[in-house]
Amino acid sequence: QVQLVESGVGLVQAGRSLRLSCVASGSFFAINDMGWYRQAPGKQRELVARITSTGSLNYADSVKDRFTISRDNAKNTVYLQMNSLKPEDTDVYYCNAQILGYVKKNYWGQGTQVTVSS
Repeated sequence: QVQLVESGVGLVQAGRSLRLSCVASGSFFAINDMGWYRQAPGKQRELVARITSTGSLNYADSVKDRFTISRDNAKNTVYLQMNSLKPEDTDVYYCNAQILGYVKKNYWGQGTQVTVSS
């Protein structure tokens, strides 16, 4: 059974930094795109950052120049380094990965709350 497990401390002051990690476990052949999304109560889940298996990057305009996504393919892990955090970055953050087993399937982590205090 494939799982995405997220980790990272969730409460910081504005202007500080925080790093989220997400590791994929289970039985599969390969991981294609990996990414981070966030969702506020009553709103749609939105893309924060995405990285392909070859390292191509995509960021939401609101986080460009502040957030950096990276991945360690040997560890099946994706990271999100968040710098210069703002109160409006407060959300539940979800890890996402396209994982190739006998079929290609989209997986989500359980979500981790990030709260930025002013």
